[in-house]
Amino acid sequence: MASPAPATRDTPDPDFAELLARRPHLTAHAFDGLVMDDVPLVQIARAVGTPTWVYSAGTLRRRHAMLRDALRDAGLTASIHFATKCNDSLAVLRVLNAEGAGADVVSGGELIGARAAGIPADRIVFSGVGKTRAEIAQALAEGVLQLNAESAEEIEMIAAVAAETGRIAPVALRVNPDVDARTHAKISTGLAENKFGIAYNDAAALYARLSSLPGIRPVGLAVHIGSQITEGMAAYRAAYARVADLARALLSRGLPIERLDCGGGLGIPYRDEIAPSPAALAGAIKATLGPLNIPVMMEPGRWIAGPAGVLLASVILQKRGAAHRFVVLDAAMNDLIRPAMYESWHGILPLAPDAFHAPRAPAEVVGPVCESSDTFARGRGLPDLPPGSLVAFLDAGAYGSTMSSTYNARPLAAEVLVDGARWAVTRPRQSHEALLANQVVPDWLGSPA
Repeated sequence: MASPAPATRDTPDPDFAELLARRPHLTAHAFDGLVMDDVPLVQIARAVGTPTWVYSAGTLRRRHAMLRDALRDAGLTASIHFATKCNDSLAVLRVLNAEGAGADVVSGGELIGARAAGIPADRIVFSGVGKTRAEIAQALAEGVLQLNAESAEEIEMIAAVAAETGRIAPVALRVNPDVDARTHAKISTGLAENKFGIAYNDAAALYARLSSLPGIRPVGLAVHIGSQITEGMAAYRAAYARVADLARALLSRGLPIERLDCGGGLGIPYRDEIAPSPAALAGAIKATLGPLNIPVMMEPGRWIAGPAGVLLASVILQKRGAAHRFVVLDAAMNDLIRPAMYESWHGILPLAPDAFHAPRAPAEVVGPVCESSDTFARGRGLPDLPPGSLVAFLDAGAYGSTMSSTYNARPLAAEVLVDGARWAVTRPRQSHEALLANQVVPDWLGSPA
């Protein structure tokens, strides 16, 4: 059965009630307004200020459990390794570690963060197309579960570092299956033209080479075809089928395969897309890789964390332009860059209870940064939002805070974790003094006048 066509900008935006109906951790309360789990978001905004990221611990737990249970119910021996690149908050990682999740990291800094959150090294996968020698040595010293190697050149580096440090490197070969995931070009990773992975036709010979190198223990194959995949299971099935064929060829030559890394990329419905379920993904893995009876791994990020987070912002002013009403917020593209970078759509809800039922009119939702691309939404139906009004960007728990910057000398936003009726600041708002603290002016420039 063909996958439903994705929503286009020609279809009406979902209304507030539709947005809430698909996000059970958010409710509109008659007195408290928008509530996450059991905490009114206005309470956080008033205490901490804005912009502020807020994450739901309950949602993180629930979505991890949904994926874990889907893999189990499909009869798969599977482990989940959260992609920390999408959200590296220590509090978020601590929640998922307690649920049994491991981590997928792509830098030495992310490895340090995962370990600081308590994730055992033997549940950490180190991915990435450009690991440095120092990062490889760091990963081996920590004793990570595996390094996903992405080129013949990297394999030689890993072997050299292993020899220098007297360690054995567990290495999986990341294969590029040349499969179109039909996602945004900037987050596609499984086409031959992408920088990721080993060309499929070169993989068998390189895996044999891997097995012959001292200091390396080959542990399996890895594949990842992209992020925010919403158009059914066809791309996954095609990629996994190619991996299965390769695995059978390697096994027939007596080469060892301990596990198969299936990557991540399962999309979420930001607008009104019909995104595949974890059960559908587990079924695709079962149908293609299941007959091999080899343990599998998953590296989800966005699917777990995306819906769990919101970004709170305040209205600075409403500007009546010649052609549009502009709602100018204190959040900007340096905070949430996805709309500017990927033309991404995020739901926007007011926090005040009366605003949910007020008349709505089209508005351009923008930030204060000096770039025309600092635009979050165009023609979005919103109520009158006078200065000081509060709004929440939905589904901002993945690739929000981790991609933020201090452009325009704007400090990094605060972060908060909500857990039932409890909440706590997990990263204080950065101060302007902190922005300057690590800068050094050469002494020959003298002192300020």
